[in-house]
Amino acid sequence: MGQMISLGTELIRINPQNNRIEYSVNGGRTWLIRFNSPQCGVFQELTVHGSEILATTSKGLFYSKNAGRNWLRR
Repeated sequence: MGQMISLGTELIRINPQNNRIEYSVNGGRTWLIRFNSPQCGVFQELTVHGSEILATTSKGLFYSKNAGRNWLRR
C-alpha cells in the first residue's frame, strides 16, 4: 500500500498535511480535492483492489467504489 495510487487516467493521493484525498489528471502537476471529511479518521495508506480503492485509516479499513468520492467502513 502507499499514499498515492494510479486509477485509470488519474493519480489519487493522501495529502497528509490536511488529511484529504486529492486527485490529479495531469500527472501530478496540479491537485484537486476529492474527499475532505473527518468521518474516516486519518488516512494512512491506499491500494487498488479490483474496482475498489481500499484505505487504511486511524478508524479502520474503508473502501470506495467511486474513485474516492465517498468512503464506507469495511
